[in-house]
Amino acid sequence: MALKITALNNGPLQVEAGAQICDAAGNAFTVPEGKPVFLCRCGQSANKPFCDGTHRKVEFKSEVAAK
Repeated sequence: MALKITALNNGPLQVEAGAQICDAAGNAFTVPEGKPVFLCRCGQSANKPFCDGTHRKVEFKSEVAAK
């Protein structure tokens, strides 16, 4: 299965299919295998780069559509 990234309306990026998420130094974060990972888009998460749901509190708005 290919890596799939979905920009959720008014929310995070959903990353599926076993992506390895690394920091700037190349160190891998521990992520659950076989489960989607949600990456922050609003910039307000206390658990960056992962989403912690803060986008709801700050009323983050972003709807994207492929063209």
